[in-house]
Amino acid sequence: MTDITKDAADALPAPAVSRSSVTTDIALISTFAAFIAVCAILPGIPTGSGVPITLQTFAVILAGLVLGWRRGALAVLLYLAVGLAGVPIFAEATGGLGVLSKPSAGYLLAFPFGAALAGVLATPAARAVGYARWTVLFSAGVFGSLLTIHVGGIIGLMVKLDLDLGAAVAIDVVYLPGDIIKNAAAAAVAFTLFRAYPDLLRNRR
Repeated sequence: MTDITKDAADALPAPAVSRSSVTTDIALISTFAAFIAVCAILPGIPTGSGVPITLQTFAVILAGLVLGWRRGALAVLLYLAVGLAGVPIFAEATGGLGVLSKPSAGYLLAFPFGAALAGVLATPAARAVGYARWTVLFSAGVFGSLLTIHVGGIIGLMVKLDLDLGAAVAIDVVYLPGDIIKNAAAAAVAFTLFRAYPDLLRNRR
């Protein structure tokens, strides 16, 4: 390459790919953060523990499955940051730092880890074919929620309600059937999105 050619190449504007990628990331992260908020403030099912059954877990896991571990976790972190800042986007239309004193604090704080782990475990979905892909996505959601959200929730129940491990697990078990259904639904939505928009699957990160 001659000096003139090199000078001309240097004078060209930088490729817009990175800028476009960042813009896309911000849009997706913001969209999923808003979706989690909507699922959180929809009327939930009250329970005796003070932690209502909501669609939050569905939205959190879906973020990880669709966006990938990094962007999924960032979407949840954005949601938490806005809610903790005082915007009433948590369950039962609450917001602010006061929610950290509630029994649900452990579940909330574990959400980013749930999205991240589900995103990591869903990586093989890119190579899976047909409904094997749904199986990968469903398994990723189940293990992502069980190993993070439920563990965090149990710890939170023990701390906030002064329970022993057995009592906290007994409360958490109530949420398992609903979470299995929500994970199945999240896998179905992700499966449908990936089939309609293959680039979404290829660009997970």
